[in-house]
Amino acid sequence: MLVFAISDKGGTGRSVTSTNVAYRHALQGNDSCYLDFDFGSPTAGAIFSVSSVARGTRSGGLHEYLRGELTEPQRIDVWAESDREGLRVKPPGAGRLVLLPGSRGGGELSSVDEETVHRCVQLFGRLEEEFDLCMVDVSAGRSFTAEMILRATVRLPAVPFRWLVYHRWTRQHIIAADGLVNGTDGLLDAGARFGHDPEVLRDRIRFVRTAVLESEAAELVGLRDEQRAWLGAYDGELRELARRHGVGRTTMLGKVPLDPILQWREQLISDEDVLASKIANAETAAAFEDLAKKIMDDSAWEGL
Repeated sequence: MLVFAISDKGGTGRSVTSTNVAYRHALQGNDSCYLDFDFGSPTAGAIFSVSSVARGTRSGGLHEYLRGELTEPQRIDVWAESDREGLRVKPPGAGRLVLLPGSRGGGELSSVDEETVHRCVQLFGRLEEEFDLCMVDVSAGRSFTAEMILRATVRLPAVPFRWLVYHRWTRQHIIAADGLVNGTDGLLDAGARFGHDPEVLRDRIRFVRTAVLESEAAELVGLRDEQRAWLGAYDGELRELARRHGVGRTTMLGKVPLDPILQWREQLISDEDVLASKIANAETAAAFEDLAKKIMDDSAWEGL
């Protein structure tokens, strides 16, 4: 399964959520790989705690592969190469966890030609056969990277793929997420131009809310009654706005609660972080676990 993670705005937590979902999917016993297609800022290595590629790799990255400068991009075994002690040994029963980093200083794609699309098709085809989940972190907004993916996937009719559109629970992010999918040159518009059936493509797109502050969250302790009342009313306004823009619960695959550790230090949240050191919230780990299951579960996408 190919899963493309995208957002219209920066700061949505797209990368840290997607890395955690790939990590949880591997812990569930599946082979998982992560492709850092956030070409303007290929920093997934930092989240996986692989310092050698914290800002992308110096050689053998995805930029170089797509430019035709090498036949295979670099692969990093996170279990073996992570600097973080708790990640250096693959847990019993876990599957593979592999990172394909972008190139340091490679920059956003400035155009997409047929050769680039062809190399992308070949890469996706090989990896989909090898891994249960291929999580692809896509540059924010309308980009040549998204265009390349749309052009590549239409040439892989037998390969299953899905899109996750990330947004925070704010008015601007809700409107932006709707525009990225349904607006001019959005995923559906561009997808139809490159040969996708818009209705089929729509069924493969779901939204993920990030940094959601629940009414019972510890962060809200100490607020005045007037503030709580205002937050409750505003949350209702956001729900109605999301419904009108097609970003409501009927198209939402999951949500991730606000977690201080992710605000201060983007990282993988392990069970040790939740149970031993207790620096992360159990609800956050559970949200990642739930998303890791739902992205592969056909029944979770039916009727949304």
